[in-house]
Order: sequence, then structure tokens, then C-alpha cells
Amino acid sequence: MGHIGEVRVTATSVFSIEESVANQAVDLTPGEAEALKAEIVRRAHELGFDLARFTTAEPFPETQKVLEERIEAGLLSGLAWFTAERASIAGSPRNLMPSAQTVVSLGISYLSDDAVIPSEPGSPRGRVARYAWGLDYHEVFKDKLWALHAFVQEQLGRHVEARALADTARIVDRAVAQRAGLGWYGKNTNLLNREYGSWVLLGELLLDVALPPDDEVRTNCGSCSRCMPACPTGALIAPGVLDNNKCISYLTIELRGPIPRELRSSIGDWVFGCDICQDVCPVNRKAKAMNHVEFAPQQGIGASPSLIELLDISEDNFKGRFRHSPVKRTRWIGMRRNAAVALGNIGDPSAVPALVRALGSEPELVRGHAAWALGRIGGDEAEAALSARQ
Repeated sequence: MGHIGEVRVTATSVFSIEESVANQAVDLTPGEAEALKAEIVRRAHELGFDLARFTTAEPFPETQKVLEERIEAGLLSGLAWFTAERASIAGSPRNLMPSAQTVVSLGISYLSDDAVIPSEPGSPRGRVARYAWGLDYHEVFKDKLWALHAFVQEQLGRHVEARALADTARIVDRAVAQRAGLGWYGKNTNLLNREYGSWVLLGELLLDVALPPDDEVRTNCGSCSRCMPACPTGALIAPGVLDNNKCISYLTIELRGPIPRELRSSIGDWVFGCDICQDVCPVNRKAKAMNHVEFAPQQGIGASPSLIELLDISEDNFKGRFRHSPVKRTRWIGMRRNAAVALGNIGDPSAVPALVRALGSEPELVRGHAAWALGRIGGDEAEAALSARQ
């Protein structure tokens, strides 16, 4: 394939560098850079990534501006950690790694065959967002990203400074993915990909290697706005604008206090996250289900947990059951709070004894939401328990 200076291109190792310069950065010719990109994409697919594209580590000034505006407007007020300072840091990948030259934007489809079990009389069940049916994607991404980094080092024959990111760092994953050409912003604020819809988990690998960027996707949702009226809490207040404080995902995962009374009935049977704005999207209805084993429903987690079990679960059992699941983010008390609200919305009288037991629970947060649920269900036993509590 060629031999240029100290860089020798071979069939088995795209880039092997002489030992004397093994730890020094080497400028790649355009052809060498494109070849390395192709090898990275090939290896990414081998590791289980469905999408891999490239962008520069240049700043994202428009994204930073939008974040600052929405923080100022109070649309992210429930996230105390999401400050203007954080938005400023998120505005440039080099704030995370000064030597960054390239960002590899990677995606994995988490869409799997439907596994929702509907509630039946005497067996009320909640719903969990699809991305949390299986293993915690943070753990899944971490191993794959570092394996890809090791591959890049092997190809270049030198130490490559890198940083692996999967939703937890101060970077806007969707902005990176959009600029890299993985997809476009939907009116529900999710990133949409032509092949996989918005059922895609995102991560990044920052590299100190300069590689040519890919083009953005010049697509939008056009006149479609099905997601906006479908949101039961009215969280989508304008195309591409989310009032996070009303979003069911925020209310069931990030919120640590009581769920506002005026929003409880709109949450329905969701106990962790929400997929409604994705379920109604025409792009998502055509999306390919990849059925990755990591994101398939896991025993003890799954799509439709028993709500009475969740309400009664002990703290130790909660931690053990959801140790490797994103569901652990809602925490033990938060999950029991959510289960109480879902039971109240379903209205199955079989839940009354469990809700009465919850009235004696130590956390006030659980007691208050159990009382609300009993009021929704009604009946002699529920009314008697509520009267005794006063």
C-alpha cells in the first residue's frame, strides 16, 4: 500500500512506526489518514458499535449558546449541577482534553424486540424506558471505547492520548454526533438516524490524532410534529425545546423530591424514563432492531417490572437487583415513589394492601406518594388507611 518516510503501511497493520519515533506524533498524509479512519470504523463494528463517524475537536459555540439560554430560562432548573459553567466547559472538547484533535462519535442501537408485558387485574406492572431493559450502557461503552483506543495505538505504534466519554462527561453527545453526521436533531430533542432512528446510545473517543472529519447530515423532521402533542406532560414546548422539569424521564430518574401533584396522573405507568415521544416518531417505526445482547431484557430488570414488588423491595435487594442496570440511578426511595404513583394511575385494587404497608415506611417521600395513590384508587380499605393516618 505504500511507504512514506518512517510510516510504513502494511496489510496487517495500517500504521507501524519505527521504534525510534514510536512515542512521537506523526503527521499523516491524506491517504494514510483516510486509511486509518477506515480501519477504526471496521474495528468499531467488530467491537459492537453500529455507528462510527468523525468530527474535529473544535468548539461548539452554538450548542453552548443554546444551553446557556435554556439554563437562563429555567428549563433545566431541576438539574442543579447543570450550570452555566458546565455549559461553558461543554462548549469545547479541548476543555476535557487539551490535546484533542479528533472526536470519534460512536453509536449503538439499543432497539430490541418488544418485551412489554401489559398489566392484568391483580398483577399491575410498570414500564421502563427501552435503553434500561438490559445492562448499564455506561459500563458497556467503557470497555468498547478503551478497546478501540488500544486498537488506534496498535495501528499507530505509539502512545495515543485519549479520553473515553459515555454520557457522564461535560460534553453534549448529540451535538458531537450531529456534527459528525450520525443523524439530525428531532423535534423531540433526540438525535435521529436514518437506519436506527433515535434508539441509539452515544459515546465519544477523543484522540490526539488529526483525522479528516465527516460531513453533517442535511436532514430535518420537515412538517412532522407527532412527538410534541404526544407528550402527556407537555414537556415539548416548541420544536426541539424541552422543559426538562416536566419531562417524565426527569421526574422518574433525576428528581429527588416529590413529583408535582399536577403531573403525577400524566406519568401513567412509567417508573423509569419514558419512550412516548420516540414511540410515535415515524422514523423510529422503520428503525432496525439490532437486538444486541447487552441491551436485551435482563432477568430481574426487563421492560415491565411488577409494581407491587418494586414498592415492597428492600434497599439491599434494590441495589443487588439493579447493580448493573441504569435503573439504579433512580435510587431505592425514588423507585418506590415511582411505583406508588404508577399504582395509583393504574387503579388496581389489588395494590391497596401494599400501598397501606407503604404508609408505614420510614421515608416520607414514599409515604406521601402512597397516600396519593390510595386516594386515586379509593375503596373502603384505602379510605380507612388514609383516615387512620390523619
